Amino acid sequence: MAAGASASHIHVTPTGASWLPLVERWFAELTNKRIRRGAHRSVQAPEKDIRAWIDTWNEEPRPLVWTRTAEEILDTLASYCRRITDSGH
Repeated sequence: MAAGASASHIHVTPTGASWLPLVERWFAELTNKRIRRGAHRSVQAPEKDIRAWIDTWNEEPRPLVWTRTAEEILDTLASYCRRITDSGH
């Protein structure tokens, strides 16, 4: 936690950046499936591995399917806000 930050602060990702967690997840997948497993003996080797992994990933693209409605997400957030407001902190 950053200096001076409090655990009771809520940090909301702007709706225009709702794709950001997906990008982070994609890089985590890349890291876990290709980079950490590789034994690279040159600077070019990891680049080659990454490009090959991307090509494989793109062979079967899948669209994002939201599993919750905006109303469900907002209800969950409202419930969380009530809990932390009532916690006495």
